[in-house]
Amino acid sequence: MPYATDSFPDFTGTFLDRGRLRLLDCLGAGAFGKVYRALDTKSPNSNPSYYAVKCLRALEEGTREHCFQIRELDNHNSVSDHPNIITYHKAIFHDDFIYVVLDFCEGGDLFDKILQTEFFYRRDDRVRNAFLQLIDAVAFCHENGVYHRDIKPENILCSKDGSQIYLTDFGLSTQSGTSTTHECGSMEYMSPECIGKEFGYTPHRRYSTRTNDIWALGVVLVTMVSRRAPWAVAMTTDVFFRSYLEDADHLGRSLPGISAGACTILKKIFRLEPRSRISLADLQREISELESFFSDELFPDSSSRHSPALQRSISSLGSTPSNEIGALRIDDEDDIFS
Repeated sequence: MPYATDSFPDFTGTFLDRGRLRLLDCLGAGAFGKVYRALDTKSPNSNPSYYAVKCLRALEEGTREHCFQIRELDNHNSVSDHPNIITYHKAIFHDDFIYVVLDFCEGGDLFDKILQTEFFYRRDDRVRNAFLQLIDAVAFCHENGVYHRDIKPENILCSKDGSQIYLTDFGLSTQSGTSTTHECGSMEYMSPECIGKEFGYTPHRRYSTRTNDIWALGVVLVTMVSRRAPWAVAMTTDVFFRSYLEDADHLGRSLPGISAGACTILKKIFRLEPRSRISLADLQREISELESFFSDELFPDSSSRHSPALQRSISSLGSTPSNEIGALRIDDEDDIFS
């Protein structure tokens, strides 16, 4: 799928911050920006220091997209002090681009770690350690009034040995506890109310951004244990989600390798009524006490009866009712400016 970043120039070799940073290789590209590894030119040659620099095209002031962009910087900066949130250093505005300077993680993202079969496979200690860190990071965000809205393995970075994880990419985050911006995030990780097409949700009905994040955590946990997604989209048009609604125990049958105890926790996360979902505090406790995430059944070969194989996902800004767009640009009627 083509990205807007396909038209970006090659920033390799670019100097920033009065020559302090030199952009080296491109680490990755997404729908909204490219990320480069940058050398701190003031660091010693014998022990060089590196940063990650996210390159964004500066968008027209007053537009909805510009609001998301500026809010990303503010929200990330406000929660940057947590040990499991990637450190935000500064934003450099130059010409038509914004360069966001962040800590560099040598271990890549959680998506890559998941697909390295041996890293999490039947390693309760590793799954528990990483997932508890992620809960801590999300809880800190919520305690500080920031709701991520795009929690997924691609937005979770890892240390080189995988022992530490860091939540990143606050491009879709909000400071509003409720929102009418539906389909915001990555489809596989969205809650039914965020999708907003079924179960009584309409484009004008608000949903909880807090419980939407909790839903996404459940999907991440599934991917860590099974290397699969529970469904492609949480709608009745998806055969796996529909089967789950008809019989919650179908989750364990479609995700071989997950223990009954882990499925019990997941069913508390994947409750259709957002207000009845497990809290982060209770989730943290139950994950800590869970004996094992894995059952005795080995991972199967690819089969149509099992849930979708894990794939990298695409983030979306979502949609907001057209009659609210004007209000979003001038006040805090909705989550764009709140």
